[in-house]
Amino acid sequence: MRLQGLEAMAGGGLQGRTEHSIATLSRRSFLKMASLAGGGFALGIGALPDMAQAEGGKAPSPPQAFVVISPDNIVTVAVNRLEFGQGVHTALPMVLAEELDIPWANVRSTLAPAGDAYRDPGFGIQMTGGSTALKNSFGQYRELGARARAMLVAAAAKQWGVDPSACTAEQGVVTAGAKRATYGELASAAMALPVPATVALKDPSQFRIIGKATPRLDAAAKLHGDPVFGIDTRLDKMVVAVVAHPPRFGGKVKTFNADKALAIKGVRDVMLVPVDRGGTGLAVVADGFWPAKQGRDALQIEWENAGSRASTKALYEEYGKLAAQPGLVALASEHGDIGAAIKGASRVIDAEYRLPYLAHAPMEPLNCTMQAEIAGSKATSVKVWVGSQFQTVDQAAIARTLELPVEKVTLNTMMAGGGFGRRAVPTSDYLVESAGVLRAWIAKGRTEPLKVMWSREDDIKGGYYRPLHVHRARVGFDAKGQLVGWQHTVVGQSIVAGTPFEAFLVKNGVDSTMTEGIVENEYGLPMQVSAHHPKTDVAVLWWRSVGNTHTAFVKETLIDEIATAARQDPVAWRMAKLDPTRHARHRDALGLAVDRSGYGKRKLPKGQAWGVALHESFGTVVAYVVEVSVSKGEARVHRVTAGVHCNRVVNPLTAEAQIQGACIFGLSMLRPGFAIEIENGVVRNSNFPDYPPPRMPDAPRIDVFFVPSEDAPAGLGEPGVPPLAPAVANAVFRLTGKRQRQTPFVLA
Repeated sequence: MRLQGLEAMAGGGLQGRTEHSIATLSRRSFLKMASLAGGGFALGIGALPDMAQAEGGKAPSPPQAFVVISPDNIVTVAVNRLEFGQGVHTALPMVLAEELDIPWANVRSTLAPAGDAYRDPGFGIQMTGGSTALKNSFGQYRELGARARAMLVAAAAKQWGVDPSACTAEQGVVTAGAKRATYGELASAAMALPVPATVALKDPSQFRIIGKATPRLDAAAKLHGDPVFGIDTRLDKMVVAVVAHPPRFGGKVKTFNADKALAIKGVRDVMLVPVDRGGTGLAVVADGFWPAKQGRDALQIEWENAGSRASTKALYEEYGKLAAQPGLVALASEHGDIGAAIKGASRVIDAEYRLPYLAHAPMEPLNCTMQAEIAGSKATSVKVWVGSQFQTVDQAAIARTLELPVEKVTLNTMMAGGGFGRRAVPTSDYLVESAGVLRAWIAKGRTEPLKVMWSREDDIKGGYYRPLHVHRARVGFDAKGQLVGWQHTVVGQSIVAGTPFEAFLVKNGVDSTMTEGIVENEYGLPMQVSAHHPKTDVAVLWWRSVGNTHTAFVKETLIDEIATAARQDPVAWRMAKLDPTRHARHRDALGLAVDRSGYGKRKLPKGQAWGVALHESFGTVVAYVVEVSVSKGEARVHRVTAGVHCNRVVNPLTAEAQIQGACIFGLSMLRPGFAIEIENGVVRNSNFPDYPPPRMPDAPRIDVFFVPSEDAPAGLGEPGVPPLAPAVANAVFRLTGKRQRQTPFVLA
């Protein structure tokens, strides 16, 4: 997901801060946490320098510890992100442990609650998205580890009466000649010393942990089925609520009869509650999920004839007409009059692409658990357990809904079973809904903790989809097959219109999240890009890799078509167009994938063909070489070879898994039926049978290779998605002679 400008939403005022600038924070930003040390050592970061002023002078939340060293030499690292499969629960502790120089066996990690100290140093709010976890916090966690190590060395030097330069800190032990003490033994003394003004970071040549394939810290707990996810939260006397949502977005309850629902054993109450987009629904509260769901199924509801009337078929037609017209300029031509060049072309490719609404469909449906302190008929404070990607935003939204000061909302970050952007909603829709249910529950005089759970059907029908898009491209060639012009128009809803992001992500009327991935024009082509943003009452949101999911498909299939028209090998064509200096990373990634795959050298089995695609997103370049066959109207991917340039790789084990997972996620777009279909405002899909993700038999062999680099890490959670679909489409063309202009593919 794309996140530039988030600091405005949170009042952080920190636009432009990067992982490198954290080292310039003053010593006062790094604080000892005596109350959290527990006889050991605790170091954290205070409010970012301009935070309090940006929030209108409001006192920030108390600083919280990032690293705690206990007397038994165990180090616990707080992770300021959400862990929902990407491996950050391990990678960030690896970074801190590297600079601290502690044996990895001594390291534990915990997910940080919502708090100012844990705000992203680049964006000013606490969040997980935009593939920024390591990119933005790599320097931050190195600094924390280095400062803690320096304080432990200083404590040893003082205790032994030697100069700190005579001491060596290594593998959790400080030594000076024959003298030796563990970090745990020095922890209490280190707490009495000031945080050093400056520290020296390790030379990368000394890294022992960073760059080493490291098993995940959360693997054992997940293997054993320990209750670590939000949906597993259990509180004493807790009740569970499910909500009957209107069939149309923004719809409202007209009348209802709850007698049959209330007759079901375990059902406590049925309450009219507000839901997203101004609608209303019915919350069924019961002793558990199953009686609550049964109660919901038994409700008799008459809905007002109101709400969305959108239909995907009609939208495609409307968008197709807009795509044939000039739009708002997203990329102006630097090569003269592109339209005139295309009119005079010897040959023109005129292609329309249709790409559907897509749901996120994470394995763990949306859920939220709340426990309130109550006075009279109102909450005076609330504790929340949720797998949030937007802790700062969600904490504030819950506070507004319950009419509480933000500091009265304690948001505990729980692990989440996927999200892909769905847990990072500017409106905090499902959390506002949960708070509304809690408010209605309290108004009934009830005090029990409350968990609101969505079913899979709720999740898929619940909106906030990747927008539906239509692309129109006209590409002209001269008599020698040389490209003379490329006119490109994109039509789709703006993700950020009407949100606090609009001021930062919309330029000249164009939502940059929709055109990212094509306006960069890394091939240096005579291109112009324009956009239309029709308003439609279907709620939309970023979907793993955001605009790149559709722009990469269109661009890289057209690049393959252009190379074919020029009678050139698609790899050779790309290499010829990529500048060796400005796009060396692209060339390295592509070259690595081609070399390791055996492309052009190894003969494929009969009925299979090669496909290639290359794309940069979130600072990382990914090249795929795929081996594909077609059978029974479906593309079958047998092998994927990935060449990845993401700068420094912190944990090769989880980095490889990121690309493999993203590759499978990208395969989903090709699956027949993997498209959200809306008719007269009603979503027709409901569950995996009619919104089918890839399954284990569909998974190809995926070999991942990284280009070595000493540069600071780039993003990795999303960049593996965009090039997969175009690579497969390009292979399908070689097998069928037919270009794919939509997803899912039409092969029958």
